[in-house]
Amino acid sequence: MKHCKLLSIDLAKTVFQLCGLDHNHHVIFNKKVTRSQLIKPILDIKPDAIVMESCYSANHWGRQFQSMGFEVRLIPPQHVKPFVKANKNDRHDALAIETEICRNS
Repeated sequence: MKHCKLLSIDLAKTVFQLCGLDHNHHVIFNKKVTRSQLIKPILDIKPDAIVMESCYSANHWGRQFQSMGFEVRLIPPQHVKPFVKANKNDRHDALAIETEICRNS
């Protein structure tokens, strides 16, 4: 996988959605990974920043990623919801998280 500037993660119970943006804010990838496979793609991608919607497990994952040396940002769910285009699903949520960050950058 390519290096990305920003990686958003839509957290769930067993399957997570990873969405990466390049330096021009273009989507490089938007793929699913399982909980057991989450760390390996993150280490391969080496994003400049990781963004997640605040939820029950976001603090746990955020601390884990910070201990690996990544910058982590958590976004309140009410800031992400307006940017979800079309039906709500993990893929659209991951894009909405990145849209919120890009809008505020």
